[in-house]
Amino acid sequence: MDNVKSVCVTGGAGYVGSALVPGLLADGYKVTVLDLYLYGQEALAACRGNPALTEVAGDIRDTALLRRVLPGHDAVIHLACISNDPSYELNPALGKSINYDAFPPLIDASKAAGVRRFLYASSSSVYGIKDDAEVTEDLPLAPLTDYSKYKALCEDCLHAAGGEGFAVTTLRPSTVCGYAPRLRLDLTVNILTSHALNKGVITVFGGGQKRPNLHIDDMVDVYRQLLKEPARRIHDKIYNVGYQNYTVREIAEIVRRTLGGDIAVTVTPSNDNRSYHVNADKIRRELGYAPTRTLEDAVLGLQRAFAGGLIPDPDDIKYSNIKTMRHANLA
Repeated sequence: MDNVKSVCVTGGAGYVGSALVPGLLADGYKVTVLDLYLYGQEALAACRGNPALTEVAGDIRDTALLRRVLPGHDAVIHLACISNDPSYELNPALGKSINYDAFPPLIDASKAAGVRRFLYASSSSVYGIKDDAEVTEDLPLAPLTDYSKYKALCEDCLHAAGGEGFAVTTLRPSTVCGYAPRLRLDLTVNILTSHALNKGVITVFGGGQKRPNLHIDDMVDVYRQLLKEPARRIHDKIYNVGYQNYTVREIAEIVRRTLGGDIAVTVTPSNDNRSYHVNADKIRRELGYAPTRTLEDAVLGLQRAFAGGLIPDPDDIKYSNIKTMRHANLA
């Protein structure tokens, strides 16, 4: 009963999904992507034509659609959400409807469809501001925004629903970085790298805030490993997933040093005071998982993508969640 053969990835055409889905197909899974495709159809273009891939353009709030799509899947990886605080705050009611209100019906539909494991992408932002030297999974949550508050509430909802035949796992990823087919250039490492390469200057907002980071290929590897683990090992588990913790100013210096050349760093004030140092020892201790890619790897990967013409216009709104959300005017 543990053998997973088919996976439904909600939000599978997003940033993480665009790197994850090819990995799942390479592992031999049948994969269904359920996504609104707000950021275009190109994210999974390289996979299109693979008979193991099914793409469904649709809304996770559509419960009738969920009842049609989910049967026949052994696992759900739930990535779909209005991602990041600015995009959420653009329309809080919309954000709540997608990030929270749609979540219990998704769980119910998954269980009714016979899904046997559910992997949920929460966020390390649920910790808020912590003075603790190491932020571990057993510390109390202190979300500062509605985005992170509803991430935390979904965790509670999921773990209350778990049980025999329905293994549930929550991941609290650090800020993901690096190149993927559906690229985001509104994340710390990515935007600093883009500015360094395209503007010749890195602008740091604040600088003293601690940020945990994770290469997107390491994020993908976590999901791939979790699908292979026995359900009993990962049921009702919550894992931080992260690698290198740096201040924003330190990240800027890493970007400048990695790229070389005459790149200036300027510092401006910021009202973003989220700061935390995530400890990811638990997933290493229990599952043997340890990230292997560095921030330097992410920076160099982005540099290669720019040089190779994979990012023709870094100012295109599709690389920014909030700009795309404004343009889409989603209801």
